[in-house]
Amino acid sequence: MEMTSVPPSSSFNNINWHLVQFCPDSGLEPAVAKCFVLPLKQEDMPPVKKGILERLNAGEVVIGDGGFVFALEKRGYVKAGPWTPEASVTHPEAVRQLHREFLRSGSNVMQTFTFYASDDKLENRGNDLRLSGQQINEAACDLAREVANEGDALVAGGVSQTPSYLSCKSEDEVKATFKKQIDVFVKKDVDFLIAEYFEHVEEAEWAVHVLKSTGKPVAATLCIGPDGDLNSVSPGDCAVRLVKAGAQIVGVNCHFDPMTCVKTVELMKEGVERAGLKAHFMVQPLAYHTPDCNCQGFIDLPEFPFALEPRILTRWDMQQYARAAYNAGIRYIGGCCGFEPYHIRAVAEELASERGLLPAASEKHGMWGSGLDMHTKPWVRARARRDYWEKLKPASGRPLCPSMSCPDSWGVTKGHADLMQQKEATTEEQLKQLFQKAPAK
Repeated sequence: MEMTSVPPSSSFNNINWHLVQFCPDSGLEPAVAKCFVLPLKQEDMPPVKKGILERLNAGEVVIGDGGFVFALEKRGYVKAGPWTPEASVTHPEAVRQLHREFLRSGSNVMQTFTFYASDDKLENRGNDLRLSGQQINEAACDLAREVANEGDALVAGGVSQTPSYLSCKSEDEVKATFKKQIDVFVKKDVDFLIAEYFEHVEEAEWAVHVLKSTGKPVAATLCIGPDGDLNSVSPGDCAVRLVKAGAQIVGVNCHFDPMTCVKTVELMKEGVERAGLKAHFMVQPLAYHTPDCNCQGFIDLPEFPFALEPRILTRWDMQQYARAAYNAGIRYIGGCCGFEPYHIRAVAEELASERGLLPAASEKHGMWGSGLDMHTKPWVRARARRDYWEKLKPASGRPLCPSMSCPDSWGVTKGHADLMQQKEATTEEQLKQLFQKAPAK
């Protein structure tokens, strides 16, 4: 007797059908004799995951994941400079493992590793990958879904700013670039969509228009600080424009430290409420302290990208960030560049009472250093308490280094000749011109 399951397109879709038994010798009419269907008991059904808006509408805290680009660059799977995500195809085991570590640390969202996976970015400045955007986006979706299915996580398909926009291509051309990625996300049936890492609200609006056409929930985050986007559009006005474009979740990601990002989202929230609109709010900041940044954020710091480690937030800093974000009314709380799984675990631990659970990774982590009571050295055992770690002012161990930097301030943005992008590799002459400009800047 042959056994098979009923396909999702079955006309019996109001019942949880389990098995179909093919009985050619039953003597019944073919249409009837083809199968007997046994209903699956409710207790045997896999739990149905709540969608992103269902969770946020219920007031739940949704914890995002961390920074794949920087984490995988440090591990040897991403090239600094282009920052493209071909590792989803070339080294899927590395991407899968990082997803798993974030899931174990408490992440409720597996964001596809599709940052800078638009066709124009993949072939920008001589970046000859011999891989298509479709291949990379499909592989990233599959990896995110595989790991999300290991827990109660959702899959978010993400798009980001494009070289086409920086090079002053038309709205239709930029939207066509987003559309290619979105077609893959629809095919792979991601749970919701994120337009992230936009320096200009105009381009983010264009992205939201394309994402909204799918009918899936849409989140949109800008990489801006309290001063607004690179055209000086305020955070409040940026948020209003994104909500009116169709985003149900708005906020910021990257470029600035957690407390700066929380402040920026508060300004966005004020703008949305002042306009009489409604939205959910999210924040996914850097894991670096950036008090000395200008409006361009950490990419203007002289330490970017290879000497940022002295600025990394501790796990205790992250707990303060999580509490500040929650108190500000932000319910989608995650991280971006520099965020490692232990940072996300700290967020999950700080908000454990609000969420009603601890992440699996907390099995190996005593809250506020409590596990140190097992240490062999008595002075280390004396640190097994919350007030010690909350009051600690960590030293950098670099006596000859300043505490602050002087950021580069070239002041160039969309439309400037230095930001015009090209398929060809950057030439020696072009580099020479930049080297000559650098000391003057």
